[in-house]
Amino acid sequence: MPEKILLARRDLLKLAVAASLLGPRLAFAEAGTLTTILAVRVWPAPDYTRITLEHSQPLAFVQQLVRDPARLVVDLEDVELNSVLANLPEKISATDPYIKLIRAGRNRPGVVRLVIELKGEVKPQVFTLKPVGKYAHRLVLDLYPAEPLDPLMALLEKPRGSEKITDTEQRTGGVDRLITIALDPGHGGEDPGAIGRAGSQEKMVTLSIVQRLKKLIDAERNMRSIMTRDGDYFIPLQSRVNKARRVQADLFVSVHADAFIKPTARGSSVFVLSENGASSSAARWMAQRENAADLIGGVNLDVKDPYLARTLLDLSQTATNSDSVKLGNAVLGELGNINLLHRGRVEQAGFAVLKAPDIPSILVETAFISNPDEEQRLNDDAYQDRMAAAILRGIKRYFARNPPLAKSKQA
Repeated sequence: MPEKILLARRDLLKLAVAASLLGPRLAFAEAGTLTTILAVRVWPAPDYTRITLEHSQPLAFVQQLVRDPARLVVDLEDVELNSVLANLPEKISATDPYIKLIRAGRNRPGVVRLVIELKGEVKPQVFTLKPVGKYAHRLVLDLYPAEPLDPLMALLEKPRGSEKITDTEQRTGGVDRLITIALDPGHGGEDPGAIGRAGSQEKMVTLSIVQRLKKLIDAERNMRSIMTRDGDYFIPLQSRVNKARRVQADLFVSVHADAFIKPTARGSSVFVLSENGASSSAARWMAQRENAADLIGGVNLDVKDPYLARTLLDLSQTATNSDSVKLGNAVLGELGNINLLHRGRVEQAGFAVLKAPDIPSILVETAFISNPDEEQRLNDDAYQDRMAAAILRGIKRYFARNPPLAKSKQA
């Protein structure tokens, strides 16, 4: 029998044996249907650490939390073990508050096992996200501390200088107690927000401006501030509201640098919540875009927050909205001193992040990152300083005319 025929028969025999051993796994591989992990991103934060695996098609997984030592084990079905997974260990920083290390390996034919060694007890949330925006399918692993962080206790534990308010400060500020301001840098983590032509990301611009604003506020003897996020990680829209309410904030200020369909759009704006529809088609479009942040950033819809559900039941909030408009007007007047105004009045739209029923809330669009000239300004340190200072002047103007109600300095 010719040698070539013998070789062909041997190859067929090998394939037959492999098929009998692997069964449907071989069929998947031959058809090219193994799921490919396209990217892995890790977002460490004080609140929680998120691991995102972006993959080519839907996948099945099984998770298990193991103790002694503490680790989370996730088995991925019909997944290709590629270089992205092989390089997982280098994704973890030594400063990550919850993860010690992570590794991936082939557990059995067609199954890749992720092992996440933990620094302590966690409550994991593992869920999938459908493709949206620039992202393909995503598997999200959120590692929360077993004991949730209390933002109020964190605020009270922060060292401050003397809490004594001078007579001069009382006359100029119109208050006789500490004012707590919740500052919300828009977007973060998986959600970059708008991206300028030069590649600037809204999430980084807003974080930088808010960090400068926080420093200015905390330097005021009668004010203190808390940030909904203080790094590059994602916080769901309702959780931002929740944080503000947990610290009994007097004001909520959300900072953005949005984009519009026309690159010529320019100027600063201030928005408040609308109960009766948007004040303009542009305002409606921008609110819809901002409210989509949860889809892009990735929210586990299976987790319900009963505390938050109670607080958002009553959205009539007439008195709060009135104060929001007053605050918005005060801030808008100051923004007009450093930049053109997109609109000469406070606009209204259904922004989800402004729905605290008992906290005057505004959303500041510092400038349009989609406008090349304004994108350049937004990345300028001096402009960011002026923007932060203008927002603070507006806040102080508001309180000079609308002193907050009395409450304990420890609240």
